[in-house]
Amino acid sequence: MTVMEQRGAYRPTPPPAWQPRTDPAPLLPDAEPYRVLGTGAADKVDPELLRRLYAELVRGRRYNTQATALTKQGRLAVYPSSTGQEACEIAAALALEERDWLFPSYRDTLAVVARGLAPASALTLLRGDWHTGYDPREHRIAPLSTPLATQLPHAVGLAHAARLKGDGVVALAMVGDGGTSEGDFHEALNFAAVWQAPVVFLVQNNGFAISVPLAKQTAAPSLAHKAVGYGMPGRLVDGNDAAAMHEVLSEAVARAREGGGPTLVEAVTYRMEAHTNADDATRYRQDTDVEAWRDHDPILLMERELTERGLLDDDMKRQASDDAEAMAADLREHMNQEPVLDPMDLFTHVYAEQTSQLREQAAQLRAELEVASEEAEEEAR
Repeated sequence: MTVMEQRGAYRPTPPPAWQPRTDPAPLLPDAEPYRVLGTGAADKVDPELLRRLYAELVRGRRYNTQATALTKQGRLAVYPSSTGQEACEIAAALALEERDWLFPSYRDTLAVVARGLAPASALTLLRGDWHTGYDPREHRIAPLSTPLATQLPHAVGLAHAARLKGDGVVALAMVGDGGTSEGDFHEALNFAAVWQAPVVFLVQNNGFAISVPLAKQTAAPSLAHKAVGYGMPGRLVDGNDAAAMHEVLSEAVARAREGGGPTLVEAVTYRMEAHTNADDATRYRQDTDVEAWRDHDPILLMERELTERGLLDDDMKRQASDDAEAMAADLREHMNQEPVLDPMDLFTHVYAEQTSQLREQAAQLRAELEVASEEAEEEAR
């Protein structure tokens, strides 16, 4: 006789399939994207925070234009610009504490730079020099990488481990609207909600997954509504409103840190430029569609708010612009230096202890390099 067959044994009774385990009403997002700038809520925002957000937006825009120029000069293999999405990325970085972790997607270079990473280090992957140009543990930033949504389960795993250890760490994972069509998105949200992991999911809905509009990816009322199906709150936010983004993300981070579990935030924004410099966006959208979003530019929105409140003058604008130009000049200087690469580094950071196959491959490459070096010396004589 098994334990469960014994008289009086505990037999858990699940609720009927029709009975909700969670009241869905508190989890539902607002009917319209939440806004702060241009509303009475802006009066409650710390003026210094608004000024900092503005300076970071200007710096981020200049970073995008400089990195795009570097692709045309052959210094970068590719660059996925986030022009128009700067508010999402800056707010994500500033909402975190130093102990927290950021899990970016390939387009989130501004977020990692605002988090404190050197501007040139954020482009190392896109230059093709290294898989990651920085130490993730040192900066508490997961690697920038191109596979869609694979960083989301990683964020959940780290957040779950943090909850078990009780160290108060929160993970913020960033993904585009296209990434929500990946299985990793479903798995990450489901595990996060079941485990009540301290993680915040930020979806930057910029309208297109390369050339595929959102309407061809989902029939949901919004991507934020998907949160309800997993048992977590969904927030719908104006992704070009840096103050609104910072408020909502800060609240979600605080909730996660206090044991409230995960939150899904959908930032409604727009990709002003092509998917990457290798993409021809005119094949799937009209210039008039892009122009319609220019009046909702995140920098313009912040400038209007600060100017109307007397918090921004010409000197402050000039200072923000000068700081951005200094960053761009430093970025150009670093990127114009020819990298010194060692082919043997291919085997250095794969495993802590190399497998027999890797040792064999490394030995083969080393021998080929020695032969090539000897042949070069012969030719030089």
